[in-house]
Amino acid sequence: MPELPEVETIVRQLRPELEGRTVESARVTWARTVARPSAKAFCREVAGLRIERVWRRAKYFVFDFDDGRHLVGHLRMSGRLYVGALEDRAHLRASFALDDGRHLAFVDVRKFGRLALVDDVEAFLPDIGPEPLGPALTPRWLAEQLRARRRLLKPLLLDQSFLAGLGNIYVDEALHRAGLHPLRRSDRVPRPRAEALAAAIREVLAEAVDAKGSSFDTFYRTPEGQPGAYQDDFRVYGRTGKPCRACGTPITRLVVAQRGTHVCRRCQPAPRPRRKAARGA
Repeated sequence: MPELPEVETIVRQLRPELEGRTVESARVTWARTVARPSAKAFCREVAGLRIERVWRRAKYFVFDFDDGRHLVGHLRMSGRLYVGALEDRAHLRASFALDDGRHLAFVDVRKFGRLALVDDVEAFLPDIGPEPLGPALTPRWLAEQLRARRRLLKPLLLDQSFLAGLGNIYVDEALHRAGLHPLRRSDRVPRPRAEALAAAIREVLAEAVDAKGSSFDTFYRTPEGQPGAYQDDFRVYGRTGKPCRACGTPITRLVVAQRGTHVCRRCQPAPRPRRKAARGA
């Protein structure tokens, strides 16, 4: 599933192609692709609207229209957006004819992606936390938020209501960079480590965006049709048995919150269980 860097890459590449363009007509070939309104009403209502702004919220892409409404979309497992002549019609789920003769196409092999025409973006989206590349994620904020919770680090960082846009890949990478084990409890993270984690999250995401995301399967491609390159720089994710790039220790795979998780046991020592106080002490 595309995470923040992949969606940010898509938005950045689509922005100059779409902003200022008018949707002349729309066509939906897989009705379930549209979450609201119905596919027929969706096509009717977007026709004639001008795209004013293209942006991202967490793992969602958003198009602001000139009538005040918004197109909100999620690529899920295999969705892809591009502008140009229509291709791969076998997996084309929706298309938008633009006023310059080109099309915005939404291709989705597995049919999990969704589009919705909404009046209010934040009201439509589920409860989502602050953007990790925005001003809210400061070392002090993260240290305080971790201390205020009693949750394992990895499930907490994957929780979109805590912090937006992080997924399995970039949580593993950030935790390794910060020297934190995914099973460490958040309220037991020392403040210097929490501050290091805040920096690691921002660094990993920024580097991944610069590399146009990660292509770890055949599905993710940018709107320009190119794969991302950040997978070449993974330190732990998907590198089970390979040497840690920092210390040479073989990378270990474990399961945390039902997600495949990759760690270096030397760089990320497992938390020690606390001893129970003796009775009568």
